[in-house]
Amino acid sequence: MAAKSPEIDHDLIRDLARLLGETNLTEIEIEQEGLRVRVARSPAPIQAAAYTPAPAAETRAVAAPSEAPTPASLAGHPGVVPSPMVGTAYRAPDPDARPYVEVGDKVAEGQTLLIVEAMKTMNQIPAPRAGTVRQILFQDGQPVEFGEPLMIVE
Repeated sequence: MAAKSPEIDHDLIRDLARLLGETNLTEIEIEQEGLRVRVARSPAPIQAAAYTPAPAAETRAVAAPSEAPTPASLAGHPGVVPSPMVGTAYRAPDPDARPYVEVGDKVAEGQTLLIVEAMKTMNQIPAPRAGTVRQILFQDGQPVEFGEPLMIVE
């Protein structure tokens, strides 16, 4: 005798879809009484936003928003460091620590540039090549998507 499969709860699916919109998540999965439901959506296109670094002792020129390159245009840049996962990006190992790197720093291949927290695990993101950090494209504590440009190292 075949086991009866659980009945699909359409209201649950609607609630999960609504929750995605309210929280700006791209995916949510729930398992209940032997039924697993996963609701996902494509992330909205990322709007161009100029990154404004925290005030520092030295003065740095920041491009006007109209001159700032868009994340989409940076995706093909040869020096881009993309996010290898969905998570939250941090510039330092803890809130009281100095950032791993600053704009203008020279880095070695494999040197930690930042961390991305995913599922309560801190993942160190290494420099894919030696070079100089030209741009930091995220704000500390910002949620990031897979493939999203995080830094430019040339």
